[in-house]
Amino acid sequence: MRGLSGLWPEVNFPFTLAPMVGLSHVVLREVVRDYLPTDAKTIWPTEMLNSRRLPYQDMGKTPETLISSRDELLIPQILGNEESFIKKSLIKLEELKIRGLDINMGCPVQKALKHNYGVALMGDPTYAQSIVKMTCAATDLPVSVKLRVGLHKDEKDFLSFCEGLVKAGASLLTLHPRTAAQKRRGSADWNQITLLKNHFQTPIIGNGDVQTYKDALRMREETGCDGVMIGRAMTVRPWIFWQLGEELGLKPPKGLEERKAPRDPYEEAKEYGKVVKRYSELCFQYFGPVLALRKIKFFLRVSSPWLNFGHSMTKHLGKCKELNEFVDVSQHFFENEGLCLNEYTALTY
Repeated sequence: MRGLSGLWPEVNFPFTLAPMVGLSHVVLREVVRDYLPTDAKTIWPTEMLNSRRLPYQDMGKTPETLISSRDELLIPQILGNEESFIKKSLIKLEELKIRGLDINMGCPVQKALKHNYGVALMGDPTYAQSIVKMTCAATDLPVSVKLRVGLHKDEKDFLSFCEGLVKAGASLLTLHPRTAAQKRRGSADWNQITLLKNHFQTPIIGNGDVQTYKDALRMREETGCDGVMIGRAMTVRPWIFWQLGEELGLKPPKGLEERKAPRDPYEEAKEYGKVVKRYSELCFQYFGPVLALRKIKFFLRVSSPWLNFGHSMTKHLGKCKELNEFVDVSQHFFENEGLCLNEYTALTY
């Protein structure tokens, strides 16, 4: 099997957005896709979907399942541990013309642990294998698993766990190499990605501590992984795909043919201002005014700690309640020389 193209022949770009709760919805996918090199194809996530709720939802109508006309190669991620709910969820998700399904075995939040979801499944290898097996039996689509290095870091147990998943039918493994207890703290141990890549013929996607395009390239070079998944950094630098395209000699994104990707802190700060405007407009378009406000403010809250002007930015934008306010205030903030250009230009590295 030749990397991701062995599962999805169209895929020719080995970088992808991560499934993130409250973030990897239609709007963020649209914003990131704006920066995808022309003719580049990659897989796209949804935010994490609960298999107990999906069977009773109207696909394409709920905030988590909304899709755009540009959505393709969609690989929803589900949180599930019961066969009946997984089967029913797959039936519903087929309405979105999905191209695969990802099982979450990496979520470390207490609620998931309490109900034996997410990374809790790594504590019960036999049960985890049965979930993969039952999912594969319910669909002909590729089934992937996103996981961590476990509840406790033990390479022998970790490899044994992953072997069980592959034998059960998993076509792809995505590894965020932190333990459950680490959550997003500490450093991701990329050596664990190398360990999986050297041990399996199954494609391996690496995830964790990819904050810049240079990190993405370095992860591929150091680990040999088949793909790199980028998470919260995409809320700050959705143009990472554009930068990567330039490094790989690909055509610029559509509509950006006459420009070069932002590289220095000043250029990136200015581009982020355009992202805030675009993100706000799309939130009001897809979600309506009430939910749009929540989505925008959550997006700003997640991305602002990465920015050396984040506190000041959220102070100004946090008061906005209407789309025109977000547009006007963000434009003023990022274009006013006294406020932004001299004092708040650099993204943190």
